[in-house]
Amino acid sequence: MTSPSPIWQPKAIIFDLLTALLDSWSLWDACTTSIAAAEGRLWRARYLELTFDTGAYVPYEQLVHKAAKDVGLPDSAPRTLLENRDKLQPWPEVAHVLEQLKFQGYKLGVVTNCSQHLGTIAAGIVGSFDSVVTAEESGFYNPARQAYQAILAAMGVQTQDALFVAGSAGDVEGATNAGMKVVWHNKIGLPRQGQSVPLKEATSLYNALLDFM
Repeated sequence: MTSPSPIWQPKAIIFDLLTALLDSWSLWDACTTSIAAAEGRLWRARYLELTFDTGAYVPYEQLVHKAAKDVGLPDSAPRTLLENRDKLQPWPEVAHVLEQLKFQGYKLGVVTNCSQHLGTIAAGIVGSFDSVVTAEESGFYNPARQAYQAILAAMGVQTQDALFVAGSAGDVEGATNAGMKVVWHNKIGLPRQGQSVPLKEATSLYNALLDFM
């Protein structure tokens, strides 16, 4: 395995699944009654707030429905989302980036804030990973420290040997607080939150991981 960095290189790279690797924003937008993205973004933002504040796992579907209700969407929106979760698509550069990382010998893993059922479907859409751990399996939602500890244990790597690829500001903060180095694939330009600063922030997964390619 080679890396341009003379200082540190990870043994494992761990991804947020539903934001860093998959374009879940478009699916949430499509499941609202609006032709604009604003309703979907507002709904998804409320869902992220709920998961980040929940800690211990409660059913993913329950949070999706609650977030829709909180922002004034009809019950049809979460029903449509849950019925079409197999329609999720990876960001365009994902397949190439993962192929390159595997070629270099990194262990690849996913930790994701969803049910085991959705996690299995969504990870399968992206490709194969050494380990996939959902919130339902670990018993905790990111950014709870236990969620990150669960994927590290599943992969058999120490905190200092793992790089985390965040898809949201909450994961930047959570993974950093759990002791991992973090890069942020901030595809849609979300605002920063908290005090943690990633090693790199980019709107392209390739650019976010360029130092480790």
